[in-house]
Amino acid sequence: MTTSQNSSSPWVLAERAALMNPSVIREILKVTERPGIISFAGGLPSPKTFPVAEFAAACAKVLRDDASAALQYAASEGLGSLREMVAQMLPWNVDPAQVLITTGSQQGLDLVGKILIDKDSRVLVETPTYLGALQAFAPMQPKIQGVTCDDSGVDVAALRETVRTESARFLYVLPNFQNPTGRTMPESSRARLSQAAGELGLPLLEDNPYGDLWFDAPPPLPLTARNPEGCIYLGSFSKVLAPGLRLGFVVAPKAIYAKLLQAKQAADLHTPGFNQRVVVEVMRDGFLQRHVPTIRALYKSQRDAMLEAMKQHMPAGVEWNTPSGGMFLWVRLPQGMSAVELLPKAVDKGVAFVPGAAFYADHADARTLRLSFVTASVEQIHAGIEALAKTISENLEFLGSAPKFAEPSARPQGVALCAAAKLGSDPDNSASELGPQLDS
Repeated sequence: MTTSQNSSSPWVLAERAALMNPSVIREILKVTERPGIISFAGGLPSPKTFPVAEFAAACAKVLRDDASAALQYAASEGLGSLREMVAQMLPWNVDPAQVLITTGSQQGLDLVGKILIDKDSRVLVETPTYLGALQAFAPMQPKIQGVTCDDSGVDVAALRETVRTESARFLYVLPNFQNPTGRTMPESSRARLSQAAGELGLPLLEDNPYGDLWFDAPPPLPLTARNPEGCIYLGSFSKVLAPGLRLGFVVAPKAIYAKLLQAKQAADLHTPGFNQRVVVEVMRDGFLQRHVPTIRALYKSQRDAMLEAMKQHMPAGVEWNTPSGGMFLWVRLPQGMSAVELLPKAVDKGVAFVPGAAFYADHADARTLRLSFVTASVEQIHAGIEALAKTISENLEFLGSAPKFAEPSARPQGVALCAAAKLGSDPDNSASELGPQLDS
């Protein structure tokens, strides 16, 4: 039992309320509202990608042809036609009866936590992992443990040893363009992880909000496609249509679907039927097949601009990755620096980012930070990275520890890194030179 902060208040908070903390990213976003701040902080899709005209036409059609049903209460499972569309979109055989429409994929994390996590039960996550998942699981009071990862994702040998000592309810993974690191799990790693999970009896919770945002080649098949009965799959329309719709979905084995549905009913009865019908109208004629490539092209140009600016401006000792899709770069600062301590100094120079420590379940790397490249223009990207680089350089001078050469060791887990361009390193060869390495 926890009393409220106001001692005169009659309200008594549940123990789990103490585990609910504000999102670091949401707090940083408040800072970015200051005029003149170039923000690389929020995991927000670019408003340039929102299909406003198509939504206007779809809204008008739904209100003209189906207003009574669209504005009424609806089935908790979701609109039948939308569930069918989701099933057809996925690259394995999915029964629409296994699809649950959620109020954003974040709700999917909440529902899974409610039905699978008990107090002190063990939950495994990647190192680092999506901050929103840690927030969603925390009120259920689990023991959340980070699993060792490298540039290919989960270290399967380390996972086997971790599960051998103590079982876990599930492993939460983002195989495609992960938030926060931007890494993508290659085919060989997916095959090993899927096999190991099956042998260990370890369920997988696969989150895939970024999978359609590939730049040069699509990612390998989802983990769920390899073992549908041993996985729960989360998807979202936020990154390919618009986050304001709050539309996501869960694909679950029939053995646990009913409990997810009951948790959904208790949470909000159903996801807004109007929004679901609008999305069905927008997608009815194959719109996503035409629209998503335009998002990829935009984001690739912004990624390239950020990589160019990093190579041009960053001082020696800074390391970063080259994501093949998604929305994020993962950066590591030189020895002796802290991203949390660097942030206010960067904001003073007009640029914001997210310190990486918030994305770790344990053993946080204070030198890491996440940069989002999709909401800034090319000009803002160059100006913002130049300001960030200047902040880092000045902090290095203050610390008196500016390295003369790139450091080959002590990399953040998760993604192969590139050394700063001043060192003359080739990004394509950086993994062999340096070895392995945050939606919000």
